[in-house]
Amino acid sequence: MSKERLYLFDTTLRDGAQTQGVDFSVEDKRQIALALDALGLDYIEGGWPGANPTDTSFFSERPPLKRARFTAFGMTKRAGRSLSNDPGFAAVLAADTDAVCLVGKTWDFQVDVALEIPRDENLAGIAESIAAVKAKGREPLFDAEHFFDGYKANPEYALSCLQAAHDAGARWLVLCDTNGGTMPEDVYEIVEEVKTELPQANLGIHAHNDTEQAVAVSLAAVRAGARQVQGTLNGLGERCGNANLCSILPTLLLKEPYAQQFETGVSLEQLAQITRISRLLDEILNRAANRHAPYVGPSAFAHKGGLHSSAMLKDTRTYEHVPPETVGNKRKILVSDQAGRSNLLSRLADAGIDVDAKDPRLSRLLEDIKQREFLGYTYDGAEASFELLARRALGDVPDYFDIDSFRVIVEKRHNAVGEQVTVSEATVRVKVGGETLHNVGTGHGPVDALSNALRRDLGKYSAVLEDLVLVDYKVRILTGGTEAITRVMVESKDGKGARWSTVGVSENIVDASFEALVDSIYYKLLRDGVRA
Repeated sequence: MSKERLYLFDTTLRDGAQTQGVDFSVEDKRQIALALDALGLDYIEGGWPGANPTDTSFFSERPPLKRARFTAFGMTKRAGRSLSNDPGFAAVLAADTDAVCLVGKTWDFQVDVALEIPRDENLAGIAESIAAVKAKGREPLFDAEHFFDGYKANPEYALSCLQAAHDAGARWLVLCDTNGGTMPEDVYEIVEEVKTELPQANLGIHAHNDTEQAVAVSLAAVRAGARQVQGTLNGLGERCGNANLCSILPTLLLKEPYAQQFETGVSLEQLAQITRISRLLDEILNRAANRHAPYVGPSAFAHKGGLHSSAMLKDTRTYEHVPPETVGNKRKILVSDQAGRSNLLSRLADAGIDVDAKDPRLSRLLEDIKQREFLGYTYDGAEASFELLARRALGDVPDYFDIDSFRVIVEKRHNAVGEQVTVSEATVRVKVGGETLHNVGTGHGPVDALSNALRRDLGKYSAVLEDLVLVDYKVRILTGGTEAITRVMVESKDGKGARWSTVGVSENIVDASFEALVDSIYYKLLRDGVRA
């Protein structure tokens, strides 16, 4: 039995960015896009070109996606303007993308009250806009805003909006439950009716989570005939969020009838990365993971002592609906060593480290990782620090240099023109090959000064580090009080386009930052094959 293809559209970087408290940087967007691409998704919506400086900058240099179709979001042309006289539409069309998703009104009430234009003019605007995207050589998608409310109020007009987009060349008609209030059974019925009326159209579903049913709504739409599912990582989105791809994707691949009937661009091997990617997003947002999130939460497969633990010893299927390793998660019970070892071997393989599964050093490494995670370290978003930790445990990291001491001074003073400025100066004493070097550097802050001082002179390694640049820096306070534990994440890149992240943890923010900086330099030297 051949399977039908389902297409997955991620809108974390656009819809997810509307979440209260979420403010992606350009580097954040790039890192997330590459992770989504590696997961195997079909479309990655990068944002709205021209709508804000971050999105405009992000689209000015598209991320090097290997598989996913890079997509811009925008709206159909403004009422009362021609296509050539709509700067917002022009910016979306000019972006270097593979596809463009245009949102348009399909509820007659909004056309009458919000747009205040004749309904036929709205239909013409939809058709002209979609046709312009197609003429530009981009794949057109039409996001039918408030479709389910519009269909309930006036099915004939809502369908005419879809028909206009389809006739103009829209590859996908995405039915949006914009206010998140439609019940799954109503979505199933309406999608089924739309499929009957427009049998040649490719339908998608874009559900919001205002009744905590966005995943159920999306699955109902799939059963009724939708073949594209839109959503966000961890369910990010305005108000109560969007359909959570971290729940939808494992359900489609692991649960019946979906797994038997459909296939996606995500393999079972790629699915095992979804927990890591979910937590990577949380690290980028500098927030704790939702411990009880289905599939990917740290407690999704946690079993406390008592009846459940006794049953788990006999049959892991008793209280787990899927094996945790299928989604890259791990079981949390006293007998979980094998699950931990399996997860560790997978991470080592991802880092290109080949080691025998029976190697006794793995047990010590696993215990070290658990202890460090207890102290506040996380390696889901710090792959370089994880690789260094693992290679050190396996005796595979050269002794490039040793830090004897460091000191940072922050001074507020007047500069030569009388302006009051804050200056950071760092001193680092480092041993390289038996020689002690005293380095001094200044910077815009303590971390920048430490980085400049450390790299000022590392002897024979200095030339290799000339193209090393720090591109992102995040701090998270893990505990309260005057002795709060601080975790620092540093992202670095070099002139070859490589990027990596490192982590440091300490009661002192400067100490944590310095640990992450040293790891970053060590990783650069190791990756470039430098010998000690």
